[in-house]
Amino acid sequence: TPMEAAVVARAYGIPVLERRLAKSPEEAAKIADEVGYPVVLEVESPQVIHKTDVGGIVLGVESREEVIKAYRGILDSVRANVPAAEIKGVIVRRMAPSGVEVLIGMHRDPSFGPVIAFGSGGVLVELVRDVSFRVAPVSLEEAWEMVRETRAYRILKGFRDQPECDMDAVVDVILRVAKLATDIEEISDIDVNPFFVYEKGRGGLAIDVKILLKPTPPS
Repeated sequence: TPMEAAVVARAYGIPVLERRLAKSPEEAAKIADEVGYPVVLEVESPQVIHKTDVGGIVLGVESREEVIKAYRGILDSVRANVPAAEIKGVIVRRMAPSGVEVLIGMHRDPSFGPVIAFGSGGVLVELVRDVSFRVAPVSLEEAWEMVRETRAYRILKGFRDQPECDMDAVVDVILRVAKLATDIEEISDIDVNPFFVYEKGRGGLAIDVKILLKPTPPS
């Protein structure tokens, strides 16, 4: 689940936005009051991978009343679209300041092992298809090569009037994802998307982290 994936990512030094789990609309509102508005609400369910497709996420919630309404709306929508979903609650997190969106991920190929990916991120990732790959383990030099091979590099470097982004933070997360993939062979896929990259010296933040495990063979 997203909560479990965030715990694993943090253990490997990947900066992940803090998220807290609410089991009721009132608890969600209390958390939102504590973390500060605006907030994001998203369903916590092992069966819901793409939350946007099933109405499992609401962005930019500005008040206690809106939180309660959004919580109930998420549950209704997910139950309607994924009737078999086990809903563990709703995650509440603050809205992160926007940055340049990139993706960092891993897929465990049956022939090559863990293949690390970097490229342009966000919801348009499948349309843009701006990705470079390396087989783990990945060296510092290879991680930099991955970044420079993509069109995203032009934006990160400071496109037109935009400031240069913190590419050191990006390279660091590529190396940490590769380490996680080589350490834990039970992981089949890692998806850090989007990873918001801020101005040089300000780091970055993983907004969404997904970790999938290999299917357990029948006993």
